[in-house]
Parts: sequence; C-alpha cells; structure tokens
Amino acid sequence: MISVEQALGKILENISVLEVEESPILSCLGQVMAEDVSSTINIPPLDNSAMDGYAVRSADTVGASRKSPRTLRVIGIVTAGSIFPSEVKKGAAVRIMTGAPLPKGADGVVRFEDTDESERKGNSSEVAILTEAVPGLEVRRAGEDITAGSLVLSKGTVIRPAEVGVLASLGLSAVKVIRRPVVAVLATGDEVVDIAKPLPEGKIYNSNTYSVAALVLRYGGVPKILGIAADIEDSLVAKLHLGLDADMLVTSGGVSFGDYDIVRDVLAKEGEIVFWRVRQKPGRPLAFGMIKGVAKRGEVKKIPLFGLAGNPVSAMLNFELFARPALFKMMGREPLAKRTLEAVIDEDIENSDGRRIFARAIVEKRGGQYFARLTGPQGSGVLTSMALANGLVVVPEDTPGVKKGDIVQVMMLDWSESVE
Repeated sequence: MISVEQALGKILENISVLEVEESPILSCLGQVMAEDVSSTINIPPLDNSAMDGYAVRSADTVGASRKSPRTLRVIGIVTAGSIFPSEVKKGAAVRIMTGAPLPKGADGVVRFEDTDESERKGNSSEVAILTEAVPGLEVRRAGEDITAGSLVLSKGTVIRPAEVGVLASLGLSAVKVIRRPVVAVLATGDEVVDIAKPLPEGKIYNSNTYSVAALVLRYGGVPKILGIAADIEDSLVAKLHLGLDADMLVTSGGVSFGDYDIVRDVLAKEGEIVFWRVRQKPGRPLAFGMIKGVAKRGEVKKIPLFGLAGNPVSAMLNFELFARPALFKMMGREPLAKRTLEAVIDEDIENSDGRRIFARAIVEKRGGQYFARLTGPQGSGVLTSMALANGLVVVPEDTPGVKKGDIVQVMMLDWSESVE
C-alpha cells in the first residue's frame, strides 16, 4: 500500500490541463480564464451622479446652509442614459438622476435632501440649496471602476458571479476559458439496480453513480453516465468503451479482493495500472491507471481511470481526496487541496491497523473554538454519514488514535456561515 500523498502525487503526474475553448460568459461560471482581459472603455464612461439631486457649480453654493440658502435657476433635467445639451452656467442648476452624466459646467451634485425639493415638489424653475457643495460632491468619476487600456482580469482567474458581471460591463458576451472535463461514470456489480426500476430482493439501488456524478457537477465537470456493468469482463469492457471519448473515467465497485472484482484485471488489459491500494480508512481499495481512449479528432489518447470501491462512503471519500484534485488540475484551478482547520474532537477515535482514518464529522464553532463530533456509525456503507458531515477528521496512520478533547485536523467538505 502507498500513502495518501504518494497516491495523489502519482495521480497528478498523469493529469494534464485541458484545451482552451470560447464560452458564453454565463456558461463559464467556475471555469478558469485562459487569457488576460483588458478594457477598451472607461467604466463609468463619463462623470456621473451618485445620487438623485441637482448638478451645480460648487462656486455658486459657497456659504450655503439651511439658515442661509442659495437659490439657483433650474434649467432642465437629465436622466441616466441621456446627455444634457446645455452648459451649467453661473447661478444655474440641473435636476439630475442617479447614474446620469454630469452636465458640462457642473462639478458637484447636491442631494434632494439638501434642497427645498420636497417643498417645491420638483416643479419649480428655482431651487434653494441648503448646504455647501465641493468639487466632486456625489460624483462618480469616469474610469473610477475601470480605465480604458487597463488589465481587468488575469489569465488563471476562476470565474465567479462577480467576474461574469465585470465581463458583461466590458461588453463581452464570451471569453476564452479552459474547457470543462467530461467524466464518464460507471457502476459495476450484479447486485446493483438502476433507480428507475423495481428493487428485487437481494439487490441495491445504484446510489454511487449519482453521488459521483453530483460531485463531478459540483466541481465543474460534465458527467457522462454509462449505466451499470455486470460482473463479467465482456460487460465491463463494453461499458468502458462507451466512455473512451471522455477526459476521465470513474468506476465504482469491483476493485477489492473478491472473485468478481474484475476492474483491476480489465484496466491492466485495456491500459496500465499505476497503483491499487492506499493506506487509508475507509477507501483502501482504489485502482488508478491510464486507459486508451479516443480524442475528438480520432487520435489515441490516454484517459485517467479511477476505480473506486463499491462502498458508497469509500467512493465519495476517494473522489474528494483524489479525483477532485485531478479535475481541478485539468481545469487549471488552484488550490487543489480542500480547506483544513484545527478542532477539538468530542469523542475518542481508535486507529488499530495503521491506516490514515477519515472520520465523518460535524464541525461547529463555539466560543471562538472549532469542535468536531462524529456523525454516528462510521461504516463505509453508511452513506448518511456523508450526508450529515461537513468535515472529515483526519487521524494519522502513525498514531493509535485520538482521545476526546484532543486537537485534530479536519478537512472541510463544506464551508458555510454555520462554522465561521
């Protein structure tokens, strides 16, 4: 058996960043930018008003107060998206709405609240200014957000909703990104039944395909569901061949010691095995290798194959530990590791066989300190232990375990306000 670090290192050695594609900005959420983006425009394009009020010459408001107002002529109104045609000259003001370009001659905006607007109800040819304006008052300057010619988003940036908005503000409908990996997902086993069918006695529903496919979606990939292969070589090979145009193959089941665990044998025939077992609990059986596939133009390529254990917790756990970093590398994303933190463990965890334990836990913050408690039974078939968990307590392989009250490392599966 090899260590978790050795396994991950061997996996990442065999993973390459995928090609670049041009994608509509709303479709590339979570993808990585493959080019620098610079602006050809100023944002905002012109000086504009930050408030509803009156555009004025600040010199005309010197000394203005509620006890000593300055009365100005109102020569018109300007709204967002329009340009006022005249210049604001001495003694004049223009009624202006938020976002409207500042008229020529004006250098500040006085809010409606600092005028007698409410008394005149906006219908007067005059307005009393009740406060002194200074140049730039309530004005958003041209280029305040982005200046023409500046670098706005760098190559390697992960596109979030904010980046989508920035790209739209530049007038870009599409951007070059590293494409999403297509991940073929296959379940194996004579005992596994599709969720759309009745459940015969002695059978189980195919949960692994859906939990794994959901993880692929969550981390930015595109799942391609291949169905279920029977525990015979011909069936497994036929199903695997349906996924040879994918960027990654993920199987569940058939990698342990049983008479019908044939994934390793098929992988050895169809490609090469890089490693088989990892010194961890759960998830010791993990076959990783490269299988011959077909690229879009028909040329031969090597596809990484993850043979996950059939136990649902082991399958999800090893996807998080190993397939997720591989997906991120394919997409050009950093960092590859999940967030970790220190927490006080609420109960004992025994380590009796020298493997690294990943215990499903609920992490909470109390009094400025993180605490972790197990979700309940920790068997690798207890899928609800993953549903309840927001973190994995890591017990090192070279320790006999941890005791209640010890400080432990926790790899977070989810991060939310509940643990901040």
